Amino acid sequence: MSFLWTAHRFSGGALALDVANSVVLRHDEARRVDRFDIDAQLQAFPQAAAEFCAERAIFGEVVPVIAVSKGAFLALREATDRYFRSRVLSGSDDALLAALLEAVALVLRGASEPAGVDRATAHSALALIAMPEPERMKICGNCGWLFLDRSKNRSRAWCDMAVCGNRAKANRHYRRRKQEDPA
Repeated sequence: MSFLWTAHRFSGGALALDVANSVVLRHDEARRVDRFDIDAQLQAFPQAAAEFCAERAIFGEVVPVIAVSKGAFLALREATDRYFRSRVLSGSDDALLAALLEAVALVLRGASEPAGVDRATAHSALALIAMPEPERMKICGNCGWLFLDRSKNRSRAWCDMAVCGNRAKANRHYRRRKQEDPA
């Protein structure tokens, strides 16, 4: 499967969340898609992150993960998703936090490329752990991606209004119209 890394794919608001969101429909085994299963997409991710990621000014240009570091990078992605998803749904979990910190340490110890996307993702995850307003992290009501709600009134419900927000609103409109139509 081929696809483009677009701005929507970077709607998490932090590099670590954008990496975690690289698994589409994570909790639907039948439709789940891991964008990093395709090496070309994993290699293209850093260039797209430099263009679209909210933290691009912090990390600057990053380079792809080297082959020997791929396992640690994917383990970091999964630990990031598990910990922050749990934190949003039920509060902090010390065991999941420890697993995330272990994954971060493994990447930081083993990353041979100082500008690697794996190292930048580890630093992003650490910043998210220490973020002053953890309630700003949410889960999209449409696709299930993690994102930071940076809206003034903290009312954002979707990762991206142009995609998930429109889909949710169109679905709601369709259901309303179907109920109104007696035929």
